[in-house]
Amino acid sequence: MERSKGNGSSRVCHPSASLQRVKSGFSRGTFFHVNILALETSTELCSAALWLDGKVDAREVVAGQRNSELLLPMVDALLTANKMIPRDLDGIAFGAGPGAFTGVRIACGVAQGIAFGIDVPVAAIGTLMALAEAARAPRVVCCLDARMGEVYHAAYERRDGRWHELHAPGLYKPAAVPALPAGKWSGCGSGFAAFRDELSARYAGSIDRVIDGVAPHARDIATLAALKFERGEAIDAAEALPLYVRDKVALKVDERERLNGVSK
Repeated sequence: MERSKGNGSSRVCHPSASLQRVKSGFSRGTFFHVNILALETSTELCSAALWLDGKVDAREVVAGQRNSELLLPMVDALLTANKMIPRDLDGIAFGAGPGAFTGVRIACGVAQGIAFGIDVPVAAIGTLMALAEAARAPRVVCCLDARMGEVYHAAYERRDGRWHELHAPGLYKPAAVPALPAGKWSGCGSGFAAFRDELSARYAGSIDRVIDGVAPHARDIATLAALKFERGEAIDAAEALPLYVRDKVALKVDERERLNGVSK
């Protein structure tokens, strides 16, 4: 397998003028005066990006557990650098998960808060699809380290200028990830770094390269969101939800011991 480098109250909402405003900003597949803010905090890499009429300006920082502390200042700096205020935005996008529970909630909550404040719609983008977009390959199997000896997994194929989901996001033991359709595939994501041997064995003969250094990033969230807005698939902020996949946050003591091969 070859390895290569890669780069309290609820709001009742009705179809809003903001939705129509964004939809009308696209014409015959051409982006026209549409500004989108994208947020991604599902991993330790905290990032924000602006889609500005087809161009992307992005910021990032390895935040660790400080996503909530660093994200809004990053957004402020990004807007200031582009001489913009929130009211200049036509939509908000965020990495919906799967990923770190707290991180996914932060991106969703901040996206909703900004969108409510300026009355614009939202696009929720899967982090695994954002990985595929970042990989720049036609067929991609994406694995994020989900801790507890598991990976978040999905597989995508690019056809007709868009990603088609062949395996929906799911949670698996590395040795039990779904088999891939015939053909050559690229792999990416932190799951391949954490479970290289298991995934290499599982996908022997299917994956011809693993692209290192690829992580969910706001620049790719922005690109995918722009296409979603173009197709009229943006939603009201009240409808935006994280995609958790896993409903268990931590292992019990005996489960940790079994995972680490510790006998009592």
